[in-house]
Amino acid sequence: MTLAYAATLDRAEPEGAALPDRVLLKGNEAIAEAAIQAGCDAYFGYPITPQAELLEWMARRMPEEGRAFVQAESEIGAISMALGAAATGARVMVSTSSPGFSLMAEGMSYIAASELPVVLVNVMRGGPGLGSIAPAQADYLQAVKGHGHGDYRVPVLAPSSIAEAIAMVADAFEIAEHYRTPVIILADGIIGQAMEPVRPIYRNPPRLDDGWALSGADGRPPRVVRSLHLRPEDLEQHNLALAAKFRAISAAEVRWAGEALDDAELVIVAYGTAARVGRTALARARDAGLRVGLFRPISLWPFPSDALAEITRTVRAILVVELSAGQMVEDVRLAVEGRAPVLFHGRTGGMVPTPDEVVDALRSAWALTPDPDGGGR
Repeated sequence: MTLAYAATLDRAEPEGAALPDRVLLKGNEAIAEAAIQAGCDAYFGYPITPQAELLEWMARRMPEEGRAFVQAESEIGAISMALGAAATGARVMVSTSSPGFSLMAEGMSYIAASELPVVLVNVMRGGPGLGSIAPAQADYLQAVKGHGHGDYRVPVLAPSSIAEAIAMVADAFEIAEHYRTPVIILADGIIGQAMEPVRPIYRNPPRLDDGWALSGADGRPPRVVRSLHLRPEDLEQHNLALAAKFRAISAAEVRWAGEALDDAELVIVAYGTAARVGRTALARARDAGLRVGLFRPISLWPFPSDALAEITRTVRAILVVELSAGQMVEDVRLAVEGRAPVLFHGRTGGMVPTPDEVVDALRSAWALTPDPDGGGR
């Protein structure tokens, strides 16, 4: 499935629809307001840069709307409160940045095992350790491969613009509630801190029947929400049921976008801010005579492996661009399965690759790889 998020600013709207005026929004604040407009009932968080403005916005706006806002004593407290609120059927969001994301890992495993819908926003910063407050994409493996313990997966969505992030918040709540699962929005620090003119177009997904929620057993049998299964046979059955749900998510929730792929001989694969850099590099490379395309994963899990594999059957080489030492590149290599060379260009610690760096890397890829139509590899 290709989800047609807008490449730059606006999400497509029905022809003739009355559109609001553009406003200048910071990414963190836009995500926060999108959650409020999507019907978020409760928010829990703890201050950490570069997502602090998201918490600050919720601190002001949630009480204005008569909804729950709690600045917890720690990230561990915040994710635990989110679990409790989600168990009552509330629409819940939590936000943090990389070190805080690590602290939330155990709670996320409990939430996934308890099959509770929660949206978690991670605005990534440089690491490892305390690292820096500069932007990075170094939490990819932690988010996509399982940040907590046990056999579970979590849908991960990655915006590359503020308008896309606004639209993605409602989608994340929808996915979370449809599958009863946590959903991660994985944004790098630039997406959180940048300001862009956007049309504030919001969506409030309809609520599903919460026949599982702990709302008081007055007039009905009691319900139990738990992640503890002491009998091995019971836990195995639970894990098998979770695995079936993850297969359903993998089949239905794959999202990606492509640009200039029809005649591309070289393909940039990037997400988030790196994809924006890649888009500028694509234009410059095309001006220089290189036929370059861009493949942008939007769902990092499930990863759009089949779509990428199909595209790369006829290309000369793949260049993966990341704000990391190389993490998504592993999933790209798995998807391509040797059909084309996969090269990598990344910057770490808060450094951002420039479009000219990417163009130079594309030239190197061109020089290092033979034409697939000229005798094979």
